[in-house]
Amino acid sequence: MDELQRGLEVAVRGQQADAIVRRVRKQLQQWGLTMPDVAPLVLDFGLGNFEQIGEVEFWIANEAAAGYCGKFLFVFGGQTCPSHMHREKLETFFVVKGSMKVSYRGEDRIMNAGDTLLIETGAYHSFTGIEATLLLEVSKPSILADNYFADPRIPIGGNYRV
Repeated sequence: MDELQRGLEVAVRGQQADAIVRRVRKQLQQWGLTMPDVAPLVLDFGLGNFEQIGEVEFWIANEAAAGYCGKFLFVFGGQTCPSHMHREKLETFFVVKGSMKVSYRGEDRIMNAGDTLLIETGAYHSFTGIEATLLLEVSKPSILADNYFADPRIPIGGNYRV
């Protein structure tokens, strides 16, 4: 099973997901942006509190054999992607629209449209939208088991045990 399918299995679904995707697409339309024709991944990280802890991902490519991944990540203002790290994945963030606070290696920084940040393997990081924010992630392939969350309640990733 591919990683996107695994992600969709733990994503928010149904009417809640549909309503969230409509909100995201409305914001993207206001910005004059169009996402790829892919199924968005609406994530609440298994905590059931999407408005505070969540994100929406649009996977462009996840080419494990070729060694690369590209995806758009969207957070609403006040919404956080929780602290986590990767043992294998190196990633670079590019802020397309909006602004966010990134916690990386124990420091907080503000990133605005046009800013980039290299996220090294083994480094805990999280980000919170100051306002609605769209970022492009370019990275090594995305493998769900290579996400190690600081919050043990998150039921996915390499440190989760059933």
